Amino acid sequence: MKEIKLKARAKINLTLDVTGKREDGYHLIRSIMQTVGLYDGIYMKPMVQGGIIIKSNLPWLPTDGRNLAYKAAALMQAKFRIPEGVFIEIDKRIPVAAGLAGGSADCAAVLVGMNRLFELGLSMEELKGLAFLLGSDIPYCVQRGTVLAEGVGEILTPIKTPCPMCYIVLAKLPVSVSTARVYRGLDWEKIENHPDTEGMLRVMAAEDIIRMGQLLGNVLESVTIPMHPRIALIKEELVHLGAVGALMSGSGPTVFGLFQGEENAKKAAAAIRKKFGLKDVVATKIYHSNSDKRGEGKNGRNKI
Repeated sequence: MKEIKLKARAKINLTLDVTGKREDGYHLIRSIMQTVGLYDGIYMKPMVQGGIIIKSNLPWLPTDGRNLAYKAAALMQAKFRIPEGVFIEIDKRIPVAAGLAGGSADCAAVLVGMNRLFELGLSMEELKGLAFLLGSDIPYCVQRGTVLAEGVGEILTPIKTPCPMCYIVLAKLPVSVSTARVYRGLDWEKIENHPDTEGMLRVMAAEDIIRMGQLLGNVLESVTIPMHPRIALIKEELVHLGAVGALMSGSGPTVFGLFQGEENAKKAAAAIRKKFGLKDVVATKIYHSNSDKRGEGKNGRNKI
């Protein structure tokens, strides 16, 4: 019987701007998203009997329809009339409710896994279309890499010159932040300091990591930091420890710092863990999806 192991990778936002709001209440964004090395392990295998079984190393993690990975499997079963069931084991390493798209990454991995496990032959574009039915940032988690995301997150443009290799320290406060609450608290028309997204694209192309650190920007900090002031303190400490820049990822509360050297990143992670008494601190690095092995889908389109 087939079985598949996948890596559902976390993402950070190098820039995150809000440019408007749709009539349905969804905010329009412009964000440079980047995959990092930290990942959840996803193990999948078919079951003769129907249904979906999810197991996790976190006993409190929902394993029913509240879980995005479950929703992904159910969507694929229904749409493609898959009679077999599927067993999914999730080894959570990405902190939950952290602004790192951990749940979305798991969901995207299950879509990819169902495609491979049941030989559906779907292209990346088809998978991204299905992903958008489940959440606005899930298409990015299918695509991965260095990407400019626009609209509500569904318009994805790969960056020709990807983010240069550098090291990342991720530090999450032991609190959960509601993305919906953060966006509700944002008055987008009064935003004064918008990230220089075009400038970030230029310095990435020049592989200027120091300038990248200076151009990091996230308008959602104006909402989340007043709720959790230690985010600002962690940012300051990361820079003090040698980061070329630090920023809150997504709606928070995770903060990341960019480092040029691996050893400096590891030392900084240890120092942050000790000073702030945090459990969820990880030293990792930029991840480029072009290192994945990819096949060809039907009609010669990329398949993942």
